[in-house]
Amino acid sequence: MSTNVDISNRPDYDQVIQDIANYVLTYDTFSDEAMDTARNCLMDTLGCGLLALRFPQCTKLLGPIVPGTIVPNGARVPGTSLVLDPIKAAWDIGCIIRWLDYNDTWLAAEWGHPSDNLGAILAVADHLSQVRLSKNEQPLLMREVLEAMVIAHEIQGVIALENAFNRVGLCHVLLVRVASAAVVTKMMGGSKEQIMAAVSQAWVDGSALRTYRHAPNAGSRKSWAAGDATARAVSLASMSMRGEMGIPSVLTAPVWGFYDVLFSKTNKDQKIKADDQRQFTCSQGYGSYVMENILFKISFPAEFHAQTAAEASVILHNEVKGRLADIDKIVVRTHESAIRIISKTGTLANPADRDHCLQYMIAVPLAFGDLIAEHYEDAFHEAHPIIDELRSKMEIIEDKRFTLEYLEADKRAIANAIQVSFKDGSSTQEIVVEYPVGHRRRREEGIPLLEQKFKSNLASRFPSQQCNTIFTLCKDKSKLENTPVDSFMDMFIIA
Repeated sequence: MSTNVDISNRPDYDQVIQDIANYVLTYDTFSDEAMDTARNCLMDTLGCGLLALRFPQCTKLLGPIVPGTIVPNGARVPGTSLVLDPIKAAWDIGCIIRWLDYNDTWLAAEWGHPSDNLGAILAVADHLSQVRLSKNEQPLLMREVLEAMVIAHEIQGVIALENAFNRVGLCHVLLVRVASAAVVTKMMGGSKEQIMAAVSQAWVDGSALRTYRHAPNAGSRKSWAAGDATARAVSLASMSMRGEMGIPSVLTAPVWGFYDVLFSKTNKDQKIKADDQRQFTCSQGYGSYVMENILFKISFPAEFHAQTAAEASVILHNEVKGRLADIDKIVVRTHESAIRIISKTGTLANPADRDHCLQYMIAVPLAFGDLIAEHYEDAFHEAHPIIDELRSKMEIIEDKRFTLEYLEADKRAIANAIQVSFKDGSSTQEIVVEYPVGHRRRREEGIPLLEQKFKSNLASRFPSQQCNTIFTLCKDKSKLENTPVDSFMDMFIIA
């Protein structure tokens, strides 16, 4: 007879979950740098969403599940006329934000895009504000949105610092679900118990395979997966606010918990070895570090490990554009993460495949001097066989220093170096770019470019007067923070 008996004594919540709830409820020291960066992040993130509305493959996914549905006090989707329940609104906002792979990035042991959380934050903030107004109560202010962004960035980013979910095949959107669940439950007025319940439920959903981000399955799901995560977070928060119980030891429960099922290595018998058991390492506490150090994609809608490679390619363009047919070899020195996640040979099947190919993101700016969203489309790729010709001539080499400095806390470099050799034996100089223009070390140079990017993205959707009104408000820190959320969202609606 088996002696294995489940013990049903209900434990306290896992410490990781308690730490998240305590941070969400008590953190109130928002540095000027964090709030100012959040304001810039808000502009950049919304602009990325507006630009994505030009692409039918994105817009076909938007709108109510049942056409014609009318939602009282519904949340709006920027750049559209849609008024949706907050769960579907979070999905839609998250989808447009992420569609072009142009919003912010966090690179550490795990990768991700913390501004993905804005889908949940904006949808819930708009809905709550309208509900309050219907009761003659004061709406939320945009300062609360910016603070929620700082907190969500921090939860996602700090967990990612030392914990590589990609190493066990999991996708970073599970951290969006966790961070959004914590933040929006608090926005809804949740208690510590309710926040912990929502976060625990988010971890239960943790088995997000990242196969859709990699060959041979890379595809458009990577463009809407974060929206899906924010929608799920809002749903779990709503259930927790209605009294749904949590799962206290969701991470640490033997056999059935997240660590044993998803975060530990297994032997051939699928039994966990004692020396392979792993738990999260979180040596840094929660504050505002992530928002202060966030990486903006300012110049190119491209997977972030390739940002400096694209910069280097643009620099080389004038030197090589008249000699493309004479190129013999292109040597690329890069960091290990770039090789593991985006180095690809062979056929690229769709735009989502191309914007996660290091070689493609080098070849296009080498040949054309720029890299924009339209360059990933099928028609552009098919019309320019030189792209694949250049890809076939690339040699990708790991530079150990680049790999080390990628993970060093005081650097967080994302370096790439490119040199082009020609058939006659001549070559270009090697162009090395260690920090992209969106890096904290290049803020003074980057923010004016980010603002110009926002203006251009606004102009892709709105008339000039509306663009000017929005931009002027977003530039005024004090005025923006004191603007009611519903009034802010009004400015982004198309009748």
